[in-house]
Amino acid sequence: MGSNSSRIGDLPKNEYLKKLSGTESVSENDPFWNQLLSFSFPAPTSSTELKLLEEATISVCRSLAGLWTVFTLGGVGSKAAATPELSSPLANQSLLLLLVLANLTDAADAPNPYKQAIMSFKNTQDSSPFPSSVPHAFQINFNSLYTALCEQQTSDQATLLLYTLLHQNSNVRTYMLARTDMENLVLPILEILYHVEERNSHHVYMALIILLILTEDDGFNRSIHEVILKNITWYSERVLTEISLGSLLILVVIRTIQYNMTRTRDKYLHTNCLAALANMSAQFRSLHQYAAQRIISLFSLLSKKHNKVLEQATQSLRGSLSSNDAPLPDYAQDLNVIEEVIRMMLEIINSCLTNSLHHNPNLVYALLYKRDLFEQFRTHPSFQDIMQNIDLVITFFSSRLLQAGAELSVERVLEIIKQGVVALPKDRLKKFPELKFKYVEEEQPEEFFIPYVWSLVYNSAVGLYWNPQDIQLFTMDAD
Repeated sequence: MGSNSSRIGDLPKNEYLKKLSGTESVSENDPFWNQLLSFSFPAPTSSTELKLLEEATISVCRSLAGLWTVFTLGGVGSKAAATPELSSPLANQSLLLLLVLANLTDAADAPNPYKQAIMSFKNTQDSSPFPSSVPHAFQINFNSLYTALCEQQTSDQATLLLYTLLHQNSNVRTYMLARTDMENLVLPILEILYHVEERNSHHVYMALIILLILTEDDGFNRSIHEVILKNITWYSERVLTEISLGSLLILVVIRTIQYNMTRTRDKYLHTNCLAALANMSAQFRSLHQYAAQRIISLFSLLSKKHNKVLEQATQSLRGSLSSNDAPLPDYAQDLNVIEEVIRMMLEIINSCLTNSLHHNPNLVYALLYKRDLFEQFRTHPSFQDIMQNIDLVITFFSSRLLQAGAELSVERVLEIIKQGVVALPKDRLKKFPELKFKYVEEEQPEEFFIPYVWSLVYNSAVGLYWNPQDIQLFTMDAD
């Protein structure tokens, strides 16, 4: 097909466009429909192939037409906007189209076929038959897909596709979790979170949720501590000449929490970061000294914040007693949120101590170094139960260090800790339910994903231009 021709087959071009779009309002000069027509198709060799091709084209284009009309409200511009240079514009356009199609909403009697296909496709090496219940089945080379996804995570749309596949396609998720080079996928995701200041919030959310989905798997949580990395150049806080992928993941997630505490204060971000750490905690292995320090440093930051809010609440209460007219700030809610986060951090530390204490002398060292931090929480009613194990570990190892004498070197302290792990009466450690969190989409995910996808189309689709003043995704109800 060619958009320069005044006729398409036996029909005038404007009539074909109307047939293609399913609407009478389409213009012959409309750049969207002309761009679709400009794609090359192999010439059909029979009337049957011609009919099938036409039906398929009309089906795809009509699916696009609804969202296109909603997004532009007829406001298609005539002048191209400046777009960032892309190494493969066609691949980018294809990916955006795929995301648009996969996020079309399901009708009550007609599920979205593109979404069904995304959920069910298999590896070309998988010879098992598709279930009869899968109507839109196809196969693709998973190795090529994995390699491409690893290389393209700097773009929002590639991260969104990775999230979609991990969340919706169990075949892809199983394949990726079985890879022995998982660092190729995880490192780009960590780099997105590390540069949180430079990323939009949606990109950060997608990267974080990908980590949460991965940490639901115990095999992943074990294997990441076996992958040793050297010279992570983009991590600038400290020179990391050698560190495990697991310890690096902990460092980046903790940094994201601290950034969120001081800047965005997004509870959703906090919740998902802590959930990922909690999922990993029972499998913490050979934590890097710096990672162990950062876990305790985060607890220290939360403890100080807790004390500050308590102090402000006390002062406000005193002020309200002397002045009946002064409103009392709602510190109770702030205190409740902080105590929830503190509780989760204590549960993460406890989970590591009860499940893998002998693998983590650096965490015990960090606990002993900052043991005064935990004093105030020993008898606190919200933390008393979870503090039992932490207090037992601190008391046991403090006693052994005291017996060893003063002026101990770091190496000697670590040696005493490693020897003490064998003698620690583990039967005295209280058992708690395993910390496990699972990502679940909100009830109406389309309210987030459809605007997000179309914002990506608007910002990065090559050769497509909209007048920003005419864009309106949704009409807000005046009531």
